[in-house]
Amino acid sequence: MTELFTAQNTALLLIDHQIGTMKLIKTLPLDMVIRNTIALAKTAKILNIPVILTSSQEENMQGPLIPELATLLPEAFAQRIKRAGIVNAWVDDNFRAAVKATGRKNLVMAGVTTDVCLVYPAISAVNDGHNVQAVIDASGSPYDISEEMSRRRMESAGVVMTATNTLMAELAQNWSSFEGSQLLQVLFQEVLPAIA
Repeated sequence: MTELFTAQNTALLLIDHQIGTMKLIKTLPLDMVIRNTIALAKTAKILNIPVILTSSQEENMQGPLIPELATLLPEAFAQRIKRAGIVNAWVDDNFRAAVKATGRKNLVMAGVTTDVCLVYPAISAVNDGHNVQAVIDASGSPYDISEEMSRRRMESAGVVMTATNTLMAELAQNWSSFEGSQLLQVLFQEVLPAIA
């Protein structure tokens, strides 16, 4: 992947950031994953990037998506793809159709968990001809070994690993622009709060 990801050619896919599922994350601090997920949502909103949200079995232990997504992205939240239990979101016809409808070849993905919710759709999207960046600090796994193996598997399949601040900088391109200055505020409020 050599193409620069921009607001004009990118879509954001947030997979299974559900209250119950997020409790499975042990490889990163949970509050960090939530802050980074919120930062991605805010970034998409500022830059008018299409967002596809999906969840799996909200009525079970996985629970609803984190409430911040409903507040920040009400339209995407209302149109979220509720999967009945399909593990790989990419093979869900409704999810894939929603992604196709964005018309974007470049996909930014984060999923909870990395080792189940993110690894399969990221690889499947690459296999279907998309450029995919997986935001590793807005995802996480129950165990270090499953996180590491999933990252290796994605990378060997052509998925590019990234972090929230790196992705935000790529999309911003210029911190002094109107949108860039807004993104800089998000960066210091959500992603780097200890430094601010």
